[in-house]
Amino acid sequence: MRRLWSTAVCLSLGAVWAIGSAPAQAQNYPNKTVRIVVPYGPGGGVSLLAQQVGTKMQELMKQPVVIDNRPGAGGNLGADLVAKSPPDGYTLLMHSSAMASASSLYAKLPFDPVKDFVPVTMVISTQFVIGGSPKNPATDLKALVALAKEKPGELNYGSSGPGSSLHLFAEMFSNIAGIKLVHIPYRGDAPMITALIANDIQLAFLPQANGIGNVQSNLIRGLGVTGTKRMEAIPDVPTALEQGFRGLEVGSWVSLFAPAGTPPDVVKSIQEHVAKALADPQVRTWLVSTGQEPVGNSPAEFSAQYKADVERYAKAIEAAKIPKQQ
Repeated sequence: MRRLWSTAVCLSLGAVWAIGSAPAQAQNYPNKTVRIVVPYGPGGGVSLLAQQVGTKMQELMKQPVVIDNRPGAGGNLGADLVAKSPPDGYTLLMHSSAMASASSLYAKLPFDPVKDFVPVTMVISTQFVIGGSPKNPATDLKALVALAKEKPGELNYGSSGPGSSLHLFAEMFSNIAGIKLVHIPYRGDAPMITALIANDIQLAFLPQANGIGNVQSNLIRGLGVTGTKRMEAIPDVPTALEQGFRGLEVGSWVSLFAPAGTPPDVVKSIQEHVAKALADPQVRTWLVSTGQEPVGNSPAEFSAQYKADVERYAKAIEAAKIPKQQ
């Protein structure tokens, strides 16, 4: 009886300790440096975003927040580092929507993009400007589709590389429109835009940050925009949806992930700090001026979006018959 009583007491005390320790994790978080791994080089869009948000998070958390650039393998090197880090909230991953397409694009990954991470929050979302060459007669998407059907396999579209969101969205549009275009990959947005201006390619999906300016300066023609509403900066350019092409309403994003197993209360604390950082007037002004929409949604909301995007990109990659990279 004494042994049974002793065991029961120990179990009860253990349960009380476990219940009491869970909230304490968030209450004590953070108490040391938080590292945000960016799987791209310094100076790029994701890295600049991480610097802006991380600086404000540091102020709110009252702990250092460092940005650790780990470029390579299309973002997979940095992602793998975070996947294998302790699930304590002190090593995080800020990644683009390329994270959602990784499992469908690569034959073998050292991590599972879904199982090895906890979606924390979508930091920003952005839509695309669908650009055309000013030397091409097509003035909107319907005209371009008609031209592509007249000349099957003769029109080109550009991207910033195989498997990039610009590549996948162009393939999704081709499938939606029922046309066949030739893919010409470039090493970045700048040479792709140069090719578009010269009419070496006739179509390209462009990030808002550089697409809007080039349309405003008449260097490229705005054939359409993704999303559900027109962009304020180029109000005369209709959405793809307005032109009868449904399926391009969701754009790209940059989001924050934590290693799988990170306590839910810590995940929630991180999300709340990100949301507060995005609400800061200075940060928000910078984001809007660069064509990025601050989000900061809940872990549950972003988790649902992430899973939907994984499925959406998988279907697009399969339909486009994009070979898996080794």
